[in-house]
Amino acid sequence: MSAENKDPSPVKMVVCPGCGGPSVYAPSNLFRPFCSERCKNIDFGAWASEGFRLPADTPPDDELLGGSKLQ
Repeated sequence: MSAENKDPSPVKMVVCPGCGGPSVYAPSNLFRPFCSERCKNIDFGAWASEGFRLPADTPPDDELLGGSKLQ
């Protein structure tokens, strides 16, 4: 293969985090890494409604200040 046959900017394909389908990861895809505006909006809606949360180690409300063991 000669160097002139190679494409200087190959298209990078990634998995869409929304639907799992193929997505073009390039400046031409305004919704990257998502495949479409729909997938991007669904993901944004999940964040806005606190659908994605990190687990917290907070005690239940009835165990104020560490529970009955410390009292």
